[in-house]
Amino acid sequence: QVQLVESGGGLVQPGGSLRLSCAASGIISINTMGWYRQAPGKERELVATITSSGSAIYVDSVKGRFTISRDNAKNTVYLQMDSMKPDDTAVYYCKATTRYASMDYWGKGTLVTVSS
Repeated sequence: QVQLVESGGGLVQPGGSLRLSCAASGIISINTMGWYRQAPGKERELVATITSSGSAIYVDSVKGRFTISRDNAKNTVYLQMDSMKPDDTAVYYCKATTRYASMDYWGKGTLVTVSS
């Protein structure tokens, strides 16, 4: 059974930090793992992705503030979010893409709220 389970969301003040985790199970040969977010009334957007070799990309709005990392042995991806802003408020989703057939699997999301 395929599962992606996100954790670490919550309420944080502007300028604060949060660390999201996503553990994948039941998926063979994951290539890329990543984080996406969807704010109220907006489309889902890519935040950051990382390949199994450690190559990462970020959306411009989070560069220098967010860091994606990965533990391949645990099929787990992390998102360290620093210097957070109210615009970072969204539901954050984890995605895993398989190496073969490029199948995508999504987590159910975790809510992040940045507010004073």
